Amino acid sequence: MADDTQTSEYTMGYSEEFLRMLHRRSAQSHAAYLLPHLGPGMRLLDFGCGPGTISVGLAKAVEPGELHGVDLEESQILMARAAAGAGGHANATFHVGDVTALPFEDDSFDVAHCHAVLMHVPDTQAMLAEVKRVLKPGGMIAGREMIGTASFMEPDFGSSEAWAAFVQLIAANGGHPQMGKELPDVLLEAGFTDVRAGASFDFFGTREDVAFFHAVATGWFFSDEVIGAATKYGLATQEQFEAWRVATDRWRDHPGSVGAIGFGEAVAFKP
Repeated sequence: MADDTQTSEYTMGYSEEFLRMLHRRSAQSHAAYLLPHLGPGMRLLDFGCGPGTISVGLAKAVEPGELHGVDLEESQILMARAAAGAGGHANATFHVGDVTALPFEDDSFDVAHCHAVLMHVPDTQAMLAEVKRVLKPGGMIAGREMIGTASFMEPDFGSSEAWAAFVQLIAANGGHPQMGKELPDVLLEAGFTDVRAGASFDFFGTREDVAFFHAVATGWFFSDEVIGAATKYGLATQEQFEAWRVATDRWRDHPGSVGAIGFGEAVAFKP
């Protein structure tokens, strides 16, 4: 795992292309492991909730209970509020705030959930300590986090080198690109018990999915911001990015191409 003394910087940013990826996420597709544990009347915290596309499904699962979503980025909270309003989820409330300083009382939530959040936080233990504070005794924490080395694009026309650079960029920004497989140990270190772990993929197997994933990769990974950051850290050269762009185009055009992002997922409990 990365050195927790590093300065945090959100690797993914909020480009239009990456937001398209976020908007494809739902509770049914990205929190399926958690849904069987939810029931009416629960009070649920969705920390690092982003635009709320997962949150609204979780809100529906706990009605008439409450969902509170928290995210540092105001633009994401505005989208989450709009999504909740459009879907009629009156039990969902969204807050701009820092998860390491939550505006909630001790022992006030039944469940806390995050998706691809801990992987971007240098001091995961500080965040988990604050989440644990607001969970009731016996309350559940649930997380789904990326496993960088379990992600791929096939056939590999050179994309594995691009994936490696992406993983290194997350680490250089203070993140933990293998958090998905580290998650059980991280939760135990934070004092949670009875960890139940699993794994799943976001899989891109249809021609439409491949075209979508290519568009996200092209618009985000090959953006000036990402190329600038990678070259600043000495992770890749401009020439390498050009070669990876060609490889990604070959992958898009190949009739048998598929891609996947690997995730580890776990639930655990506050003693």
